Amino acid sequence: MGWLVALIILLVVAAAPFVLERRRMGPSRKAIAEATGRFAQLSDGRTYYQWHGPKDGNVLVAIHGLSTPSYVWDGMIRSLTMMGFRVLTYDLYGRGLSDCPRGAQSRSFFVRQLRELLDDQGVDGEFSLMGFSMGGVIASIMAAEQAERVERLILIAPAGFDYAPKGLELFMRDRPILGDWLNLVLGARMQRAALAGVAGAATAVPDLAARQRAQIRQRGYLPSILSSRRHILRETLDEEMHELKRIYVPVLAVWGGADRTIPSSSIGKLAQLDRDARQATVAGATHWLPITHPREVMAHIQEFMRET
Repeated sequence: MGWLVALIILLVVAAAPFVLERRRMGPSRKAIAEATGRFAQLSDGRTYYQWHGPKDGNVLVAIHGLSTPSYVWDGMIRSLTMMGFRVLTYDLYGRGLSDCPRGAQSRSFFVRQLRELLDDQGVDGEFSLMGFSMGGVIASIMAAEQAERVERLILIAPAGFDYAPKGLELFMRDRPILGDWLNLVLGARMQRAALAGVAGAATAVPDLAARQRAQIRQRGYLPSILSSRRHILRETLDEEMHELKRIYVPVLAVWGGADRTIPSSSIGKLAQLDRDARQATVAGATHWLPITHPREVMAHIQEFMRET
């Protein structure tokens, strides 16, 4: 009977992370009640969004990255609106206060969310796009699809050029069942570790650590991270950059000089794809530029705006 007991214990251990994930709750009622933005009901679920700046300003859509919701832009919003932009921020599905619908988090999944949000908000003219990390991939795909409407594309530490996960992240991405299990067991620890180095210095988002702890506990968050790694983060932007160069859409890329997430070889890869793209590096900055170096990033954006 010993083998039977061992089998039962093994099954319990194997099932526990999935059971715990199903028992997690979505965004708290308090968080929703205190939110200053609004919700749009789109085809895949509710999307939390917020407008900032003058109503008659040029529209700039800011798309956050893999793990941190739209508050990643808090340190840059004021400067952007002072430049005259009407900034639209929103939470990608599975993050922040947006719903977490089922399905692969692929390019079509995220571009559909953005396209439907713009339609819902009546944005039918020209606009600019700004994307951080994974948001840079979404922004680039959208810009190539809507090139006739996109005035500028701003990329901050973007994936899509020479990004590739390593170690445990790669193992989880490429192994559907075991990878899902490991993601639920170790994913929270990995997310906390990724932010440990910036939480204390994140003056642009002073309550970053508390916000991310709450985020990690939300149902669907960790599976969303893994699904994005398995799908949209496997995209390369070669075709999109060629298209944007062909139609003369101005592109700015700002990189972190000490970024350990996006390799520095991405700079050369972008230069090969679009020699006209303007590029800048913030010395000493890690991957979290919008949080840790918003002023330096804004200085490059302002220069880009003057030049274009």
